Amino acid sequence: MNPVECTCSCGATRFQTTGEPLFRFICHCTVCQRFNNAPFADILVHRTGDVVLPPARDVNFDTYKPPPNVQRGKCATCGQPAIVVFAAPFLPKLVTVLRPMFRSDAELPSPVAHLFYDKRVSDADDPYPKHQGYFRSQIAFLKYLRLAGRP
Repeated sequence: MNPVECTCSCGATRFQTTGEPLFRFICHCTVCQRFNNAPFADILVHRTGDVVLPPARDVNFDTYKPPPNVQRGKCATCGQPAIVVFAAPFLPKLVTVLRPMFRSDAELPSPVAHLFYDKRVSDADDPYPKHQGYFRSQIAFLKYLRLAGRP
């Protein structure tokens, strides 16, 4: 995959992805709802080495739930959710990029599933599997990660 430019709506936060996403999913958890100020998050999972992170001054990172294994970043200028960095013990280091940071869906994979569907604000009318509950959603995430060829 050629490098893909990711940009927030105001253009202040910019970075590149240099590899194919491992997979894409729709998350309905309450943390994603709060972070995105939306009923769900459309998320593309990448290996850490496949994302050139934006300069620290361009993104405000925050921890929405302890422990601080997941840092969620918004554009420091417009506040658009941009990037999430995972550094959980015993798991691969991952970076997720939110779908709105990409210009188009043309080269992006389709979502593989909905996670935390029990927390949804409204029903999704699509063919993707809908995983409900914390443990089932976490297990599904790990399954999709394994199927993608774990980083």
